[in-house]
Amino acid sequence: MTVVEITQPGGPEVLKATKRATPAPGPREVLIKVHAAGVNGPDLLQRKGLYDPPPGASDIPGLEISGVVVELGSEVTRFTVGEPVIALVPGGGYAEYAVADERTTARLPQGLSMAEAAALPETFMTVWVNLFQRGQFKAGESVLIHGGASGIGTTATMLAKAFGATKIFTTVANQEQQLASQALGADMAINYNEQDFVEEIMKGTDNRGVDVIVDIIAGDYVSRNFRAAAMNGRVVQIGVIKGPATNVDLFPMLVKRLTHIGSTLRSRSHDDKAGIMAELESQVWPYIRSGAIKPLLFKTFPLADAEQAHALMESGQHIGKVVLRVLQDD
Repeated sequence: MTVVEITQPGGPEVLKATKRATPAPGPREVLIKVHAAGVNGPDLLQRKGLYDPPPGASDIPGLEISGVVVELGSEVTRFTVGEPVIALVPGGGYAEYAVADERTTARLPQGLSMAEAAALPETFMTVWVNLFQRGQFKAGESVLIHGGASGIGTTATMLAKAFGATKIFTTVANQEQQLASQALGADMAINYNEQDFVEEIMKGTDNRGVDVIVDIIAGDYVSRNFRAAAMNGRVVQIGVIKGPATNVDLFPMLVKRLTHIGSTLRSRSHDDKAGIMAELESQVWPYIRSGAIKPLLFKTFPLADAEQAHALMESGQHIGKVVLRVLQDD
């Protein structure tokens, strides 16, 4: 089969198409003929040599796929050959075939193309875990979403809106991203190149601050998040694009009784991921089936053009998800 592998740590140019043996499914795994694969921040980190796959996982990048089941492991009971599915995988998505544990596989949600569906598993599961489970967001609260034009940011905006946020703030890079974020449900999309998000949030909340902050940035944003948070607010760290936080002022965290937590999805057990997938199917899939929520696709690339997809992601100019098409007719 054709795959895209990381030839050495480095820039997008280290991604090369090559041939490898098609994997065989284990007892609880399904073999999926991949139609599309989502491109995510962890893929970029892995390419740079900064995020190793979990033990036993494929070294091929790619954490979310859509496709059709073509072979079943000996103990698989939930799926049959020929079913269209989506899957969260610990690696191996940039390929014509991939194996996925049946516990992290779900039937293709009605109303989505294969390309749209490939943008679901990693992104929606990450947002659900961090905004709803760990961040404990609930209807009637306000939220700040950093990286509002990213796949995570657009998804978090749509879900916060659907589940009753009183006010949604996002941070974005330019006017085009501002307009797109507001169209998805943001009440205020703050251009971080021209505005101070702490000042804008305080003005927009009568100096109260926001209840939940979802942050993929880190760096100097950590201290600023503490200043922008409301009393008893929660800051959920799911990325470190700007690197380590230095000279962090913890006093606002103490005074406001804040909670600052973080997590990753990739290293969780299959059973943990199955629980997250089940909650999405019961609580979010109805919005997808009705058309109220749909993954926002910015651009798709053929599998062999993974280098271009990564370059686009690193430019920060995308709005929504970047997806690799393995089969061009989807």
